[in-house]
Amino acid sequence: MGVSLEGKRVILVPYMEAHVPKYHNWMQDHGLLQATGSEPLSLDQEYQMQLSWTQDPLKRTFIVLDKELVEGEFVHGDPRVEAMVGDVNIYMNDLDDMQLAEIEIMIAEPKSRGKGLGKESVLMMMAHAVQTLGVHMFRAKIGESNGASLNLFRKLGFEEVSYSEVFKEVTLDFPVTKPKQEELLDLIGNVIIHT
Repeated sequence: MGVSLEGKRVILVPYMEAHVPKYHNWMQDHGLLQATGSEPLSLDQEYQMQLSWTQDPLKRTFIVLDKELVEGEFVHGDPRVEAMVGDVNIYMNDLDDMQLAEIEIMIAEPKSRGKGLGKESVLMMMAHAVQTLGVHMFRAKIGESNGASLNLFRKLGFEEVSYSEVFKEVTLDFPVTKPKQEELLDLIGNVIIHT
């Protein structure tokens, strides 16, 4: 079942079947659909999507748990649905460059936004991807109206490389230079990895 990653404020756990109903409920929100560029799915379609994501070697999907909401001691494999606040994903869908990963973050629970959970989740995902997949470039594609995500990725050092008039979307890149790689690998040293 992969790994869970525990940081200071968040725990990233694999996307499990138990998470699907709450995730599906989030994706009924028009604002979240728009911010994530997603289409509404039926609950059955959402279960199929969860299964496909867990089986696709070109994707890594983690559910973001707010550690403040985790009751008791965390054990890998326990979905902790009560603490779910969002998800973080990477996709290696550039077949010409398998070390380029597109990264996405969603903090779906309004009460959990603005607490640094998204930032920590993105950095932990990036560190994990550099360490385990050898990723050398991260890319984020963000709708121009999603100011919170644009600000987050810019603060993390992503730089705008293009804008799509058709999709009203900004593309930002983060090349993993040697100093950036060392920073990310130092960060993963402070993350507890549960197997």
